Amino acid sequence: MNKRICALALGLAGSALLAAPAMAELERVPATEGAEVYLISPEDGATLPGPVTVRMGLKGMGVAPAGANLPDTGHHHLLVNMPLEDLDLDAPLPFTDHTRHFGGGQTEGSLALESGEYTLQLLFMDYRHVSFDPPLVSDVISITVE
Repeated sequence: MNKRICALALGLAGSALLAAPAMAELERVPATEGAEVYLISPEDGATLPGPVTVRMGLKGMGVAPAGANLPDTGHHHLLVNMPLEDLDLDAPLPFTDHTRHFGGGQTEGSLALESGEYTLQLLFMDYRHVSFDPPLVSDVISITVE
């Protein structure tokens, strides 16, 4: 089987797995007591050229890839110009330009953003892409991309 067919099959299977739970509300679980998520960089108010490198921090829990149901772990999501209150935190987070997923367990990523002003906020979610209860979020920062 060629690589394109394999990639397509894997993509379709992953989409089906993510779509199935989205049809019903999922029980949210609490994060580890005292856990914190934060942006290491960029700094609030920064003006920088693109692409923008985002470094994500976590205290009190571990980072694991999406789908890895391990105790006291989850993975990062970055909200780009997306207020937390506009999200359905009882369902898996959709993949959009405003909700960036780091489901491989990444703690750093590069964003290709056009020139302009942006707000960024981290949302740390469980292995199903579902928010902890209460949500484990960073402060909102503002940046300008030149």
